[in-house]
Amino acid sequence: MSIHPACPAPPYQPAVASSSHYSPVRGLSYHWRSWGQAQPGQAPLFLLHGWMDVGASWQLLVDALAQTGFTGLIIAPDWRGFGHTASSQDSFYFPDYLGDLDALIPQVLAQFAYATDTTVDIVGHSMGAHAALLYAAARPQRLRRLVNIEGFGAPPAPASAAPARYTQWLNELQALRAGKLVLAGYDSQEAVARRLMKTNPRIAPAYAQWLADHWAAPDVSERGQGRWQILGAAAHKISNPVLFRAEEVQACYAAITCPVLTLLAEENRLHEWQDGQYSLADYLQRLSHLADNRCITIADAGHMLHHDQPQALARAIAAFLRP
Repeated sequence: MSIHPACPAPPYQPAVASSSHYSPVRGLSYHWRSWGQAQPGQAPLFLLHGWMDVGASWQLLVDALAQTGFTGLIIAPDWRGFGHTASSQDSFYFPDYLGDLDALIPQVLAQFAYATDTTVDIVGHSMGAHAALLYAAARPQRLRRLVNIEGFGAPPAPASAAPARYTQWLNELQALRAGKLVLAGYDSQEAVARRLMKTNPRIAPAYAQWLADHWAAPDVSERGQGRWQILGAAAHKISNPVLFRAEEVQACYAAITCPVLTLLAEENRLHEWQDGQYSLADYLQRLSHLADNRCITIADAGHMLHHDQPQALARAIAAFLRP
């Protein structure tokens, strides 16, 4: 792969190779990556990425886990409408992520000769962590252990906000159909890498260059003219028409039976993201509904902990998942 002279570094070289797979899941061709091999007596580990991310984004953590001596099968899917799991939806319904995971897990287990009722470990980041927590409530018998990396959810919304939210949703659907709601394009892989570094100044330039090739791809159509497009559906930018109900989330947390490890970044910007409507203290209050939860703060890290401090993250996860 050619590297632009202006690029600050050649691409990162993964220490642990991955394999690419596709499985039929609820009418979609679901893409997922695997690392390592099935180990008798060791639960498979599923890594669930966050919003506007992809399964390949976990590579640094996978390599760091190997350095801790962690062995076993690791699986990272691309959620619907992200990465190489294509979707033609014009709006995304959050419970579909739970439905996709529930359909994918037994297929993966069967492919690697596990019994389909084998319990699994899950590490989720951001949106993926929120989905994992809800899934753990719905399928408590499926999970052995759960790692929640900043799965904040959203601030509660009063019922009075419903009419305006539905109006916003309809307007955004119209904008999508009119081609006014799109994801940004970039001139080159190097430009994508610079975009990743702008969003997260802590990401290593070599890793940004490598990840750019998995987070985006050249548009080879006549209209695309070779510009690099983010591998994601523009419909993900549409607001959720259903209001976030914190009471339901807390009830789900109370139903989780497996041990949970919550990992937080030292540089926490939750209060800024939610315009003061939702704080870290509010989030910790929600987590108090978990029966078995421990919290660890990772120093010198922002929201993308798996990019910023993969070694520290791996040590905490490996210790928690150890049989």
